[in-house]
Amino acid sequence: MPPPYRVILHNDDVNDMGYVVETIVKLTPIKLEQAVEKMMEAHETGAAVLLVCHKERAELYQEQFHSCRLTVTIEPD
Repeated sequence: MPPPYRVILHNDDVNDMGYVVETIVKLTPIKLEQAVEKMMEAHETGAAVLLVCHKERAELYQEQFHSCRLTVTIEPD
């Protein structure tokens, strides 16, 4: 069975915090309160693991966040 992948949100100095939270909620099953926590973690530490899923889903999330001008990387868990 292939390994799960982490979907990692990276901090940037361009996007408004509210926009980042809205995008997380829009693109993932993450609810508002947790989205705020993930955004703050990325803001304060440079990155935050949003979720863990199979590779194809992780790649889709990466593309979707990229199309919204947010930096997300994926890596094996």
